[in-house]
Amino acid sequence: MKRFAALSLAFLLALTLPACKAPAAETTPSPAPEVSTPTPAPTPAPSQFRFTRENFPRLDGSTATVPLGQAVAAVLLGESREEASDLARFNKTSRAYYNLVDGEADLLIVAEGGEDSYQYRDQHGQKWRMEPVAAETLVFFVNEDNPVDGLTLDQVRKIYTGEITNWKEVGGDDAPIQAYQRPTGGGSQAIMDKEVMGDLPMMEPANTDYVVASMEGIISAVRAWDDRPDAMGYTVYYYADDMGMADGLKLLSIDGVAPNDDTIRSGEYPIHTAYYAVMDANAPADSPAAVLFDWLLSQDGQDLIDHEGYVSVLEPSK
Repeated sequence: MKRFAALSLAFLLALTLPACKAPAAETTPSPAPEVSTPTPAPTPAPSQFRFTRENFPRLDGSTATVPLGQAVAAVLLGESREEASDLARFNKTSRAYYNLVDGEADLLIVAEGGEDSYQYRDQHGQKWRMEPVAAETLVFFVNEDNPVDGLTLDQVRKIYTGEITNWKEVGGDDAPIQAYQRPTGGGSQAIMDKEVMGDLPMMEPANTDYVVASMEGIISAVRAWDDRPDAMGYTVYYYADDMGMADGLKLLSIDGVAPNDDTIRSGEYPIHTAYYAVMDANAPADSPAAVLFDWLLSQDGQDLIDHEGYVSVLEPSK
């Protein structure tokens, strides 16, 4: 995993203009339930703008983007990651969208939400400015001792509808496929539903143990299942690859394409999604949230995204 270390001075915005007013940095969780094509880089944040703790946007987002939120706050405030960690207390994907609508967050760094998020936005008459800041995908993984190295997207769908139930049907051993799932309402399951399953219903799990709430949990479950390599699961690429949680596992190729930074950024890998910057479209263009939004899309922001182990939408500068 790429570590947050001393970064280029290009990331540090020297600041001289009076700070714009913004809500306090602390985020209060809401009581409510919890594309992507490269965008040309806009002009980086003006050198005269100064982010402070008093004007820093209230961030929220997905579990997988917590490290990025911490890094952004640390770089723009000139603090250590530990000092800035209180500014990235993310509430997971669905809740983050609700918090934006409810006025409990100013800017999200977040995976794509489910339909309930957009319905909630529309019910409250809010409009969003929403742009991809990092390419992402859903990856499928098995124990490294499983002889299967890849599946077609159609085979994945048939496994998760219950039509394919044995590894021998996809070139593996004669053993039942133990297919783990994620619960509804999370970012990974939203990607699974939209980008993989479409209109096809997921099969009912054999028991509740096959629905795992955390990304770490599903990876651990597949790695250790009954001491046999018969389980499979899915998660976002960032967790499986950059956070080093794939030890003892292997990522499956899909339609003959292995997931990596290049195939994900280019769109060659057949499952496409992103992490987005999202804000209220009616926020002033010179507000701290808008300045930070634009900076995330600039080359400086994209280089930080790459440095933190995500797949930046723009090619990183060398």
